[in-house]
Formats: sequence, structure tokens, C-alpha cells
Amino acid sequence: MPHLAENRQARHDYEILETLEAGIILTGPEVKSAKAGQINLRASYVTIRNNAAWLINCHIAAYKPANLQNYNPTRTRKLLLNKHEIDTLIGKSKAQGQTLIPLSVYTKRGLVKVEIALARGKKAHDKRATIKKREAKRSIERAMRMKP
Repeated sequence: MPHLAENRQARHDYEILETLEAGIILTGPEVKSAKAGQINLRASYVTIRNNAAWLINCHIAAYKPANLQNYNPTRTRKLLLNKHEIDTLIGKSKAQGQTLIPLSVYTKRGLVKVEIALARGKKAHDKRATIKKREAKRSIERAMRMKP
């Protein structure tokens, strides 16, 4: 499944607790633009309103050949989840400090899918600890490669 966009900043800013795959409702030109990689998840998030999940602030650039008038690249888009999944997300996202964020957008059997995550925000000292662990792991791997 080829990734069209990834939210790398989310893995840095949040501790990922659980992930879920969701479909997304797009117009034809938006699908073409997303498959061309013209999608950005940086400031986007997921909210649940009226028993439906919505992707907010996801930027999908206008598809040039479509010649769209009054196109809003950051419009709110509905995510396709079943009722059980939405109820589970409502229950879990009520917990203190937990939020729903999109991690990546990819294609699966020709359809555009969004990987969303239930996440908890990291504090600054948690981010530093994560960076320190990653650097230590890299130096160990480097030392192992150098060893004959």
C-alpha cells in the first residue's frame, strides 16, 4: 500500500495508543490530487460530531486539470467508520488528554484510506527522552556494524 502522505510530526508530538483504518469521502478531483501526493496532514485532526468522524484541516491541493471554481483545500471531510468503531472512539477519546489524529493517507485496492490514531500528547521531557533513546539505539547499531 503506497503512502500518499504521512504525519511525521504526530509521532514526535504524541504517544500513539491505538490505530485504526478509515475510508474518506473525497470528490473526484480530490482523489486525483491525493493520489498525486498533493496532500498535507500537518495541522489536521479528527473530531466526532453527530455520530460521524470528521477530518478537519487536511489540505488537499486543487487538481489543476479539473479547473475548479471556489475550491476549499482545507474543507472538513467525512471519515467512513462503522457505528461500533465510532462508539469505541467516543468512549476512549473522552479520557483526559487523549485526541484523535491522522497518521497517514494511503491507497488500498484503489481506494484512499486514512490511518487515524488515538493519541496522548507528550510533554517536553518525554520528547527529549524519546530522542535520547533513538540516538542511543543508533549508536549501538553503528558500533555493531563496525565490529568485524
